[in-house]
Amino acid sequence: MDPVANPYAPGAGSQPPELAGRSEIVSRTETTLARVKAGRHAKSFMLVGLRGVGKTVLLNRIAQIAEDDGYTATVIEAPEGKSLPELLIPCLRKILFQLDTKEKVTVAVKRGMMVLKSFAKAVKVTVGEVEIGLDIDAEKGTGDSGDLDTDLADLFEVIGAAAKARNTAVAIIIDELQYIKETEFSALIMAVHRISQKQLPLIVIGAGLPQLVGLAGKAKSYAERLFDYPEVDALNEKDAASALKEPAKREGVDWHPQALKLAVQLTRGYPYFLQEWGYHSWNAAKAGSGKITTKDVKAASEAARSNLDDSFFRVRFDRVSPREKDYMFAMAALGPGAHRSGDIATELGVPVESVAPVRSSLIKKGMVYSPAHGDTAFTVPMFNEYLIRIGR
Repeated sequence: MDPVANPYAPGAGSQPPELAGRSEIVSRTETTLARVKAGRHAKSFMLVGLRGVGKTVLLNRIAQIAEDDGYTATVIEAPEGKSLPELLIPCLRKILFQLDTKEKVTVAVKRGMMVLKSFAKAVKVTVGEVEIGLDIDAEKGTGDSGDLDTDLADLFEVIGAAAKARNTAVAIIIDELQYIKETEFSALIMAVHRISQKQLPLIVIGAGLPQLVGLAGKAKSYAERLFDYPEVDALNEKDAASALKEPAKREGVDWHPQALKLAVQLTRGYPYFLQEWGYHSWNAAKAGSGKITTKDVKAASEAARSNLDDSFFRVRFDRVSPREKDYMFAMAALGPGAHRSGDIATELGVPVESVAPVRSSLIKKGMVYSPAHGDTAFTVPMFNEYLIRIGR
């Protein structure tokens, strides 16, 4: 089939041609954003799921919904090794400039800039020429105590007030939240709590790996009252089939029912893998045939797996130490699913206590998580199969 017309979009965070199976989250987003903008109480949420289920795609869609509803929205990715203030300050600076809208600066917006400057000084983060990029004095006594719990809440409050003065709302959307330090997560939760109490038009929406729920609860016991944690999982058979079938249909191409069934089975409904198999199945199909067959899907499987091995899987495998790799190979040898820490240690031939630091490090790196006490599972779908393919 013509590769130029290929409708599938494999790649991290790439917007799929068909956002199948996520209507409930989209509907929830629309309601939540509308309530916040109207000054009504709305519980925020953090999307939780494994790698490759489309959390980043959903966050980008949420940002678009917010902007279409008149919000000033920003999407932030939280990488390892960067503090929350470092991530937030440039984005909040941009938000305040957007609230300014090139008109005369309102008192509330000007105060937001002053407090942002105070906050940046307190956490020793430089942004622009003089933290803010404006010839403006810092506001003393607000956002500058040096206590992040208090200062971030102060900053969010003045930004929420600035948005209210402009008759608009702000959405701060943060990906990879599991990488934020516990103390900073605590400050973020406290800031959201302050905004919720004041009913200001500012909302924080996030996403992260399954350990995010435990991290939030550990940071602040009342986090569950502020956030819901919708699980983003693999698509069911019907939605997975739609994710493959509908984009091709718009290009005048049909999937043979058995080919569709096979592709869904091979990908197990994971959105990232669906795009990969769809892309290679399209390219394997005979030009001008107008149909993707079982033969095409089988032919595409080698290319799809090879591409995943060289990118999706390898980029994560290369991040870990030799000891961590040994731990993961032991998990893979035990088969798919979650495994007891004792069983992994037995596979390695070492006492369970000796590998506890390795497990902890892998959790921090976002490679594994604990679905239940004492259990360990990969955060990357089918990662055990990848490890078996490459061998030690």
